[in-house]
Amino acid sequence: MTDTPVIGVLALQGDVREHLIALASADAVARPVRRPEELAEVDGLVIPGGESTTMSKLAVLFGMLEPLRERVAAGMPVYGTCAGMILLADKILDPRSGQETVGGIDMIVRRNAFGRQNESFEAAVEVDGVPGGPVDGVFIRAPWVESVGARAEVVAVHGGHIVAVRQGNALATSFHPELTGDHRVHALFTDMVRAVG
Repeated sequence: MTDTPVIGVLALQGDVREHLIALASADAVARPVRRPEELAEVDGLVIPGGESTTMSKLAVLFGMLEPLRERVAAGMPVYGTCAGMILLADKILDPRSGQETVGGIDMIVRRNAFGRQNESFEAAVEVDGVPGGPVDGVFIRAPWVESVGARAEVVAVHGGHIVAVRQGNALATSFHPELTGDHRVHALFTDMVRAVG
């Protein structure tokens, strides 16, 4: 791989455009991914925010769920924000009927834990591995992590709740760094992809 990895953004639903911009600013080649053949061409993948139940159903409909599980299990770097965090959890505390996950991080996630849409907020969050002070996190109907297993590392906490976790090549945040113009978390993820090279 060159120093310019190709990173996809799962483009089934959610804030795809903002992630493409953030990845490009972190010196990655960013492209939307909707089909298994597009997934096969990327070095890493971002699973954006959106509605986790809808995304899970669309992943099944588009034939993406199994290929996603296989690539993540095989070590492809992956980063999930908000709903993406829920999809990367090995277990959801209160899943909707028929909701499935990709898995990859040994954590239990609670959906909409920080409240409804009108309770959305911004907060400064210290993220291990991100230099330069706290990142500005946007929390929109955000989940939090109830607990992590031995293989998962907590990299950020807000208000006493786990809001960012890393396990090997997988990273997940409760919040949306792509909505702030601060692209340091995307730079961290791009470096993770480069390191797999």
